[in-house]
Amino acid sequence: MNHNRQLLTLLAGLLLFALNPAIYGQATQQQPAAPEAQQAGLSADPIRQLNLTPEQREQIRSIREQNKAERAAINERLRESNRALETELNSDSPDEAVVEQRVRDVAAAQAAAMRMRILTEIRVRRVLTPEQRIVLRTLQLQAKEARRERLLNSPDERQRQQVERSRGLQNQRNGLGPILPRRENPRRPRL
Repeated sequence: MNHNRQLLTLLAGLLLFALNPAIYGQATQQQPAAPEAQQAGLSADPIRQLNLTPEQREQIRSIREQNKAERAAINERLRESNRALETELNSDSPDEAVVEQRVRDVAAAQAAAMRMRILTEIRVRRVLTPEQRIVLRTLQLQAKEARRERLLNSPDERQRQQVERSRGLQNQRNGLGPILPRRENPRRPRL
């Protein structure tokens, strides 16, 4: 879920750049850059690399405006449910049934927020050409790798362990590998 949130955050950032009036004014038809040029400058200006047309920018702006009120309501619901859960947890004697209900409320609000983000991303991707979607995926993968490298180089051991787990490496705490190695029983022949 965290990975999806990061990808959606990247997409939202790209969309904000696309909707920036200063960039919007510079929106002239450009020829697609050569693949080498795209690879060399992927981190420089993501919007320029997507090469959005003015029509695409307007469509993306319209998609975001259509969802603005609903997105605000969902985010407010999520904040309120988190506050209610925190209040119950911080009470002198939290009631397990109430905590369980608050957790369900938070989960429902998070699911609604994720649904809204995913549906918005789907609508935006429909506006993009196949080439632009490829560039977007490349940008997302590069952003993910940059975050991973930043975390791996972090002095925080916890963050490094989290990155290692996300790579799918087995350890004894994440449930992917056994705690103790399996030993063969010398009395029973193995078939």
